[in-house]
Amino acid sequence: MSPYFFEREEHAAIRASVRGFAQTHIAPYGAEWEENEEFPIELYRTAAHAGVTGIGYPEAVGGQGGDLGHVLVASDEMTIAGRSVGTLVGLGSHGIALPPIVRFGTPEQQARFVRPCLVDGKISALAVTEPGGGSDVASLATRAERDGEFYVVTGAKTFITSGVRADFVTCAVRTGGASHGGISLIVIERGTPGFTVSKKLKKTGWWASDTAELHFDGCRVPVANRIGPENGAFPMIMMNFAGERLMLAGQCVAIAELAYRESIAYARERQAFGKPLTGFQVTRHKLADMASRIAAARALTGETLVRVVRGEPPATLAGLASMAKNVATDMCSFVCDQAVQIHGGYGYMRETLVERLFRDARLYPIGGGTREIMNEVIAKTEGY
Repeated sequence: MSPYFFEREEHAAIRASVRGFAQTHIAPYGAEWEENEEFPIELYRTAAHAGVTGIGYPEAVGGQGGDLGHVLVASDEMTIAGRSVGTLVGLGSHGIALPPIVRFGTPEQQARFVRPCLVDGKISALAVTEPGGGSDVASLATRAERDGEFYVVTGAKTFITSGVRADFVTCAVRTGGASHGGISLIVIERGTPGFTVSKKLKKTGWWASDTAELHFDGCRVPVANRIGPENGAFPMIMMNFAGERLMLAGQCVAIAELAYRESIAYARERQAFGKPLTGFQVTRHKLADMASRIAAARALTGETLVRVVRGEPPATLAGLASMAKNVATDMCSFVCDQAVQIHGGYGYMRETLVERLFRDARLYPIGGGTREIMNEVIAKTEGY
């Protein structure tokens, strides 16, 4: 696989370390975990102790240091060497749950919530999406009414990655008036009376990751669990989305790369009419188109990453991250479809990796903001 253009020696070291972890702890079992729709909960602790979970987080909060570039290359290797997208996204749910606490939380909150995840393997999830809201964050209805030093939370969340097993959720709630100006982030811990997992959801792909529908019925959550100012969470959520969308773009590049590699290996081995599939121009051109689109999506994802790390204006980055996500998700869907086509009948069998990657890829134009919402973000950024 071609590295991202920004990579240096420290990125190569992270690749080697994470590749070894994924080959040892995920690849031999990933297919079984996908079929079982769950990976062992001990893997969170194993990854934390190996330093994988803490990549990209400050040492002051228990991380290994680094930035989003280091997270991106680690995700690359977890996908390609681990060969289980469901395991990757479940194990990495802290990547969207913890950043708001790291950026805007108090030292006490970071010690209570961030460090246990990065060091001890506690499980965290982000709870924003609601059954009636989808990508429209400003319309969320889960309510948190102030009662002295507590909030009383009532409502529901859905499509929450790691929500079934999370030790806590970073939850978006309405503490003020309508629209985006009345939203806060609070941490709701497992075991809080009234906090229940109402359903474990069945999905088209990402089988090894648990996905939950959550219910809050009069949960009393300490005000001390609020992240940042009351009614001030919408910009935090948007900032978090930009990072999430970039990481989703990176996952798409890695998934497509894996499907492409599987396709090359199969096309070289599979005989038809007395020669390998690579002996046919139509196959070579399919592979060439796959390689070209992967390279283009990798370049845009890398450019976006560099500009994020430079600290360019959030409004500009929101549009660029949306572009990267759309380009990468379109590319991934195309590449995985072509991979199935190259594999023929075997590509439609669940025993074949590309069949699973084809299903996994379908989530990306939806999750983290739909393709249509991304276009609206781009249009706003571009001023039309």
